[in-house]
Amino acid sequence: MKYTEEHEWLRTDGDIVVVGITEHAAEQLGDVVFVELPEPGTQVTKDDEVVVIESVKAASDILAPVDGEIVEVNEALAEDPGKVNEDAEGNAWFFKMKLDDPSQMDEFMDEAAYKKFIG
Repeated sequence: MKYTEEHEWLRTDGDIVVVGITEHAAEQLGDVVFVELPEPGTQVTKDDEVVVIESVKAASDILAPVDGEIVEVNEALAEDPGKVNEDAEGNAWFFKMKLDDPSQMDEFMDEAAYKKFIG
């Protein structure tokens, strides 16, 4: 897995990237009460707002970590947003993307660097 400075995790599966938020981010947000997901087929550019997530503490945007096309969203989160707090780095992924440029993955942190980052 790779990690962004915006506390997203990215797991590659061939030319598909699965995107979610880290346990650290989920803890900072508190209880998640609403998740708005993008439409599959949406073309996004790095740093585009893709997901809106609301918790008891705040509303946050999840940004596209890379350029590509949204190919699947996790509908289970729309029905049960609390899954983000239960399994942030597992079954509570937000969306899957087909990468336009796989080399963009090289700019992200590995787990050790991320742990140091959140220190």
